[in-house]
Amino acid sequence: MPDTAAIPTVPPILANVPKSVSFKKLRKRLTRNALQVIDNYGLVDRQSEKRPKWLVCLSGGKDSYGLLTVLLDLQWQGALPVDLLACNLDQGQPGFPKHVLPDWLDTVGVDYRIETEDTYSIVTEKVPENRTFCAMCSRLRRGILYRIAREEGCDAIVLGHHRDDALETFMMNLVHGGRLAAMPPKLLNDEGDVMVLRPLITSAEADLEKFSAAMNFPIIPCNLCGSQDGLQRVAMKQMLDEWETKKPGVRQVMAHALATVRPSHLHDPRVFDFAGLIPGGPGESDDGVPF
Repeated sequence: MPDTAAIPTVPPILANVPKSVSFKKLRKRLTRNALQVIDNYGLVDRQSEKRPKWLVCLSGGKDSYGLLTVLLDLQWQGALPVDLLACNLDQGQPGFPKHVLPDWLDTVGVDYRIETEDTYSIVTEKVPENRTFCAMCSRLRRGILYRIAREEGCDAIVLGHHRDDALETFMMNLVHGGRLAAMPPKLLNDEGDVMVLRPLITSAEADLEKFSAAMNFPIIPCNLCGSQDGLQRVAMKQMLDEWETKKPGVRQVMAHALATVRPSHLHDPRVFDFAGLIPGGPGESDDGVPF
């Protein structure tokens, strides 16, 4: 008989978590949401004989810590047949605590790669004074992560964007960009060789905040470079906060709308054949039911 007492019941990263019912429900909600995204959007081809490998991007913020933990949890449960490699990009920001992530990753027993690229100097040189660094920094970071994914034989880079990120992006595109677009759960890069995956795209930021606090992750602040989030994104976040205060649950309703699109009730002939809509032909009722 095997010594079942020696078999751990949770992954090492979850070995010392709170035993409360509220934390168990939170953990279950995050893993359930992520698994639904993985299955609904085909983030994993479960029929493939090849075991995929994901590069999990770890910034040191609550979202990426939560992402890695949820993926390790699903992997431990046997629900995620994927090899995971955590990756942090040290971009040369002043005061960046280089030891924090390697120390933590060693403690929880996760394979990782730390890459050092001084993009901070490039960004501070190119971005005009009084402008945020975030947009250029993000583009440079993404290119480096694609390269690392190729070098490590990874099929995808995995990001910790959540439901609120998607809604803020949707509102920015709507108000400032003149288009209906958010953050997709699955995207193929321009070169066509690396996927970009967002398993937490339906998870609430508030849940990730609670999870981070309960897990006591060693958070690294995202404003070490002196820059803050773009004013447009801050404004969208404040607007959504105000709506949520006035109508609790509105964020979830809006998130549902991102997955419930009716092209025939929008105005884009590229996604619906208005010209081909004729009397006697196939159509769609006001409630979206084809007839």
